[in-house]
Amino acid sequence: MNYPDSVRFLYSLGNEVQTAKYGLRRITTVLEALGHPQKLPRIVHVAGTNGKGSTSAMIESGLRASGLRTGLFTSPHLVQPTERIRVDGRPVTAEQFTAAFDCVHACAEDLLNRSDIDFHPTYFETVTAMAFFLFQELKTETAVLEVGLGGRLDATNVVQPGLCVITPIDFDHEALLGRSLAAIAAEKAGILKRGVPAVFAAQRPEAQEMLDRRACELGAEVIRAQEIWRVEDVSHSPLGSRFNVAQESPTVGGSRPELAQVCAHAAARPLQIRCPLAGEHQVGNAVVAVASLARLGVPDSAIECGIAATRWPGRLDRVSESPEIILDGAHNPAGVRALAAYIQRFYAGRHVVLIYGAMRDKAVAEMTGILFAHADEVIATAPRQARAVDPDTIRDLADHPCVRTAPDLSAALAMARPGSPDRAIFITGSLFLVGEALAALNG
Repeated sequence: MNYPDSVRFLYSLGNEVQTAKYGLRRITTVLEALGHPQKLPRIVHVAGTNGKGSTSAMIESGLRASGLRTGLFTSPHLVQPTERIRVDGRPVTAEQFTAAFDCVHACAEDLLNRSDIDFHPTYFETVTAMAFFLFQELKTETAVLEVGLGGRLDATNVVQPGLCVITPIDFDHEALLGRSLAAIAAEKAGILKRGVPAVFAAQRPEAQEMLDRRACELGAEVIRAQEIWRVEDVSHSPLGSRFNVAQESPTVGGSRPELAQVCAHAAARPLQIRCPLAGEHQVGNAVVAVASLARLGVPDSAIECGIAATRWPGRLDRVSESPEIILDGAHNPAGVRALAAYIQRFYAGRHVVLIYGAMRDKAVAEMTGILFAHADEVIATAPRQARAVDPDTIRDLADHPCVRTAPDLSAALAMARPGSPDRAIFITGSLFLVGEALAALNG
């Protein structure tokens, strides 16, 4: 197939979340037939609810700054599926993507004909196999894999990593992962492996208890990033943050042997971190990345340079100055709380226009209740997706004095742009909507 045909076929497999079929048998069978391309050198496996994409991007950038040839697998994409598979910081080409698809698809068809699998791998399973294939073909020396959904039964969980990372856990996809934080954390903890070190972000007590219990069962060394690394001299701006991080002394922990163990991988000096990803929450994500890179033995200078060079589009991403337009894929309550804090801190006194569109499987009433109070105007719209919430439904849910509706993003932007020069336009609620905005505003 050519690239457009391969993309059309992937889309024909259905929505990634709606068509998810839990279990690792299909992906394992496909990878075995492909010659086990998932057996890559030095894998970092990253799960969590929020921050796992940006944390993965920072870890990959730090590894690349140390001189390694890197692979990065993330989801979802914003504009093109090639964004999901990156080598040395760049999306693979359309030709490379197509070649990998042809190989995986042919393998799947052969397995189907022999009744070795029950149906074609899903969209996510197919692209996961493609990522492993390309990382092997392009001879990456290390790969960072972001979990797609959950962890325990996610298609990426066929690897034997050198490091597991779990970012903050919160409520999302409850219908699939469970209705309690403990249940969701149990799914995320499914990526932990016996004897493999794990870096944990600060967690709520129910999630932390579950992660600790599973790590103990597996004899995994645990590095609690925010306890091991002390953050100092933080300064925030709308474009990111600067701060220092210093390794805690093992004496601080008293009877905490893990502090002494981690100090074997300690930085020789406080690290000066410049994080170009906006939002106070990114400080915590950057500390998790620092802890991960230090545990992997990455030099201090490469950690600093790598994090400073990180790019992660669509998350508090300023794409226009006049008018000022910021994109943020806040699609769950924790993400919306972070966006609300950012608006409150840096845009108080400005005229804020919110273009909002969401998907039906999200906690829309809760999210609009958190976010809309921080906007002067709200324009409810819908991304071009069958599962999008109708703009009229968003308007009816909103407790806000100025909510208008627009049938699509183009109409919403036309409504938002006229007005005072000090206005700031935020486009948020769904990564699908953010992807459409990136494509439209970048021409």
